[in-house]
Amino acid sequence: MIKKAVLPVAGLGTRFLPASKATPKEMLPIIDKPLLQYAVEEAIEIGVEEIIFITSNEKHSIEKHFQENIDMANRLIKSGKEDYLEKLNPKVFSDIKFHYINQNNQNGLGDAVLHAKEIVGDDSFAVLLPDDLFISNISCLSQLIDTYKKTNSSVIAVNKIDKENIHKYGVINPGIKEHDAILIEDIIEKPKANEAPSDIAVCGRYIFTSLIFDHLEATNFDKSGEIQLTDAIKSLIDNQKVYARLYDGEKFDCGSKKGFVHATIALALRDNSISKDISKIIKEII
Repeated sequence: MIKKAVLPVAGLGTRFLPASKATPKEMLPIIDKPLLQYAVEEAIEIGVEEIIFITSNEKHSIEKHFQENIDMANRLIKSGKEDYLEKLNPKVFSDIKFHYINQNNQNGLGDAVLHAKEIVGDDSFAVLLPDDLFISNISCLSQLIDTYKKTNSSVIAVNKIDKENIHKYGVINPGIKEHDAILIEDIIEKPKANEAPSDIAVCGRYIFTSLIFDHLEATNFDKSGEIQLTDAIKSLIDNQKVYARLYDGEKFDCGSKKGFVHATIALALRDNSISKDISKIIKEII
């Protein structure tokens, strides 16, 4: 099925300075796990075997994190802390092939995805934006896979957005419903509220056929000097059915401070080891 996943992580993370000066934004922890690891685990859960990070020279800690740390493992064993070994070196990572491709120039999300073309080849593949953290009984990617199996076409995760925030997202013009999904008629990048074709916005999970690469290569730079993934999707729609799957679950925009804190609190309240204490702290603060 889907064996390769692309994770763009080359951004500067300026909204999290100074924390992101030495630590990549994607490696900042939600409780005790880096934000990026949640996305990686979501990909592995659906059967992905190759993870392709589109990264930059400053983010060596990402590669280090997903490597086995034998020295620390030995120190844990010597100190009688074997229970932490699985957290240190998760067994599921040992079966995954990790690729690291530098995006030397920050030329947009579309350019980042295009960097993965050589490794992806002719296969369909997933794209995960680690800033978006999803919590649900059935993972967001699993929901997309369900639609992909029925359609054999590109599928994009979407959710409904309040009108005051619609200008922050790519927004679809929805067509008919097919296979528990919505056929996309058009997609517009960050429209004004009064120009948005719907209240249904793209969120950070995609499954693409390899045809997307042809459209990315044909996409021109926009006014800001970037290749927009949305523009390539718009072009793809003219040649292939593209579906939107309404995501069923909670989504947190961890690319913002508000969303990052919200996700941290939400996951803390789900952690049985600390939930009671966290609830008490919240009540005391309020």
